[in-house]
Amino acid sequence: MEWGKKVGVIASVVLVSGILINAVSTKTSEKIEEEKNVSSFYFPSKIDFAGEVTPLDVADVKERFDRELLVNANLHATTQIIIKRANRAFTIIEPILKKNGVPDDFKYLAVAESGLVNAVSPAGARGVWQFMPETGKQYGLEINDLVDERYHLEKSTEAACKYLLNAKEKLGSWTLAAASYNAGLTGVNRQLTFQGVDDYYDLLLNDETSRYVFRILALKQVMIDPSKYNFHLLPEDMYPVLPVKDVAVTSSISDLAVFAKEQGINYKILKIHNPWMRDRKLNVASGKEYNIEIPLSGY
Repeated sequence: MEWGKKVGVIASVVLVSGILINAVSTKTSEKIEEEKNVSSFYFPSKIDFAGEVTPLDVADVKERFDRELLVNANLHATTQIIIKRANRAFTIIEPILKKNGVPDDFKYLAVAESGLVNAVSPAGARGVWQFMPETGKQYGLEINDLVDERYHLEKSTEAACKYLLNAKEKLGSWTLAAASYNAGLTGVNRQLTFQGVDDYYDLLLNDETSRYVFRILALKQVMIDPSKYNFHLLPEDMYPVLPVKDVAVTSSISDLAVFAKEQGINYKILKIHNPWMRDRKLNVASGKEYNIEIPLSGY
């Protein structure tokens, strides 16, 4: 009631001055629109991960999903950029998941891990799939001072598939396999045994892993139906898939800047397309072959 009186005084002052009335009314309409967007927030009646139903009828499950959905839908700039990146990254990730028999929903795990960029964590995890060095090597990635295939999207996706298939076999569900990507196979299995349950949604876990799968679910929900969360992107807004060719290299390259110019591009573009090359040179052992990606247009 007191707020209403104050607004009336402000409005009358503005009316007398004849100067600020538009500013006040604009601010008020923006606030109303903001409140309208929040109040009309879309919450799905059902959702699943890799075909495994999320029990939204369980109070804490519904609230945890609601939290992550609200957070990620309202990180507007960040989520919008991720949607743009996905147009390019998913064209690489999706067929590799399908080929390996890993559900398509795991592409949203990559989103949760890195936002689809070659991120570096304080703990030392790197790349879109955020492999630690030893885990990456365990699943077939070459990692050294000159070559780090955690930054190679195709090869790191293949490695992630190997991990996830192994986790599914050991833990029994895709949802638990996803949780183990954050907490580790041993960590999740230990908690399943101790708590005497076999379902992610029945587990009490640390805060990070407790939120992890729900963040993946939230990102999936926003990205499959962005307009319901006020993301209105046109096809031309998306980051395009750039045509490339692969150049097979079987001998060492002493100067990658010179090599780039020989391919009709510059060193910057070479490194953007081949971030797995970590130095200014590339040593190629006898019998070894690397495929270097060269863009055909777009630069």
